[in-house]
Amino acid sequence: MKYILASASPRRRELFSLICPEFDVVVSDADESSVSAGSPEELCMQLAALKCRSVAAAYPDRVVIGADTIVCVDGEVLGKPADRGDAVRMLEMLSGRSHHVLTGLCICVNGEPVCSDHCDTEVVFKELSASEIEDYVDSGDPFDKAGAYGIQNGAAKFCRKIDGDFFNVVGLPVNKLYELLRERSLI
Repeated sequence: MKYILASASPRRRELFSLICPEFDVVVSDADESSVSAGSPEELCMQLAALKCRSVAAAYPDRVVIGADTIVCVDGEVLGKPADRGDAVRMLEMLSGRSHHVLTGLCICVNGEPVCSDHCDTEVVFKELSASEIEDYVDSGDPFDKAGAYGIQNGAAKFCRKIDGDFFNVVGLPVNKLYELLRERSLI
């Protein structure tokens, strides 16, 4: 089978290669701002489906995988920070608290969705000092990541506890996606 990962994330590409070493990447041009949902779980799945369907429409003969990761704390969804101030605000919100990282998944075959699911991982951060936040933001790492942090990079030192799939926090729940593909005989 020929696979397409509908994602611009280099981390997601690296993780998908653990499941399938040969695949293409096609970045969706779908307008994500039009998506709204009643819950963070629904939102991440709808965003993944939107990306997946938009790419699958152009490649109906391929297995297309879409994913979208969000961070949620106290019901507020944290996407990628808009700027430095937004990154600082998000890290201050996460400091000393638990939050959830949710990744929605969608798989399309023959141009149509065959499944949609999500993975939820709870992460607990230590209390962060203002200088730790400033130094981390200065590193540039927060700016292309939901919740303004990369657990696989400099924010690893902030993580006190993880309950769930580590790879989900990085951006792709490898086991969950592998099982979804395997259950449908797509791998």
